[in-house]
Amino acid sequence: MGKTLAEKILSTKSGAEAKAGDIVVAKVDLVFVQDTTGPLAVRQFRAAGFEHTASSLEAILFLDHAAPSPNRELSNDHMLLRDFAYQTGGMLSDVGEGICHQIVAESLAKPGDLVIGADSHTVTAGGLGAFACGMGSTDIAVALGLGRTWLRVPESVRVSLSGRFPSGVFAKDLVLYLIGQIGADGATYKALEFSGDSAGAMSISERLTVANMAVEAGAKVGLFPADEATRDYLSSQGRGDHYQPLFPDDSADYGQIIDINLAGLEPVVARPHTVDNIALARELKGTKVNQVVIGTCTNGRLDDLAVAAKILSGKKRHVQTRLLIAPASRGVLLAAMRDGYIQTLLEAGAIILPPGCGPCLGLHQGVLASGESCLSTANRNFKGRMGNPEAFVYLGSPATAAATAITGEITDPREVL
Repeated sequence: MGKTLAEKILSTKSGAEAKAGDIVVAKVDLVFVQDTTGPLAVRQFRAAGFEHTASSLEAILFLDHAAPSPNRELSNDHMLLRDFAYQTGGMLSDVGEGICHQIVAESLAKPGDLVIGADSHTVTAGGLGAFACGMGSTDIAVALGLGRTWLRVPESVRVSLSGRFPSGVFAKDLVLYLIGQIGADGATYKALEFSGDSAGAMSISERLTVANMAVEAGAKVGLFPADEATRDYLSSQGRGDHYQPLFPDDSADYGQIIDINLAGLEPVVARPHTVDNIALARELKGTKVNQVVIGTCTNGRLDDLAVAAKILSGKKRHVQTRLLIAPASRGVLLAAMRDGYIQTLLEAGAIILPPGCGPCLGLHQGVLASGESCLSTANRNFKGRMGNPEAFVYLGSPATAAATAITGEITDPREVL
């Protein structure tokens, strides 16, 4: 019997013939923390008696969730992580460089890697063919010290994609549709493996969006094969030597196969307060929105800002709807400035936030008032997610978000395209 992508990667990293359900101890290539989970990981690392991170892995500390820091407590946490990086030789990604998941995809992760992070959306790197998953701070601390971690090899679900996206429909609509079909726990501790000709035709930006939200269906990892598009992307980042082809075997055993024809999809929105509470955007017409957020690790890449700028070009945000733009990294911001997207968005009335997580987790930069609604391109809409349990968060694509910013109510982007 052949192997799935998850089985192939964990077999290589553990040196064993890993099959679904097996427990393996595997070599880790990259470990990272961010500024809300990192301080606990550092304290656990020291409590365990470690003095140095394992020489066999890359260790990265990101200051991205509260960037710049909004209060002294978080500033002290930033100081702790900066000191730890200096003392251990770990890499520091400081305030303004961008979101951990975006920078990992841009500069660090590669096909076949085992990547673990103290953040559930570590799964983003699966878009490059890396087995990437989030873990708790204590597990991260041990992996930092030992260079290894244990895992149960997940059962894989094959998501076979056919057709092409219609106008106004994007990767965010695909993954919201999928989560709506299988439920928020429909892939718990499974690997969602995306395949088919249409998966191969998706850009890396689109793949990262889909992989990023695999965890919203409970998945341990979301994986795409590493193909020519992966090689081209890595080469464009100056990392062509990081490429290796990686595909599942034709005879791999999948516990479930889900077929999706992209041509049949429409713009989708997740309603409060769960990601699987989906509806078609056109069905929510008339729902007033006080704030629109375009960005985050899900949809803060250059392609996303290009879509938003195209829709907003020559138009203005609704007078009663705030529009916040949060580029996923400094590189994305610079490219968006070069291509004129930032000027277009500013002229439309947008506020440009520093590269980072911004309002996504509700620490600062866009906390909602009681009773307000926001349409965000983020990955979660749980109660209180954006800083106020009496507010309402809807999720949609950058196109849906841009169209909504113009009208002040949830709008199917096909109406304005």
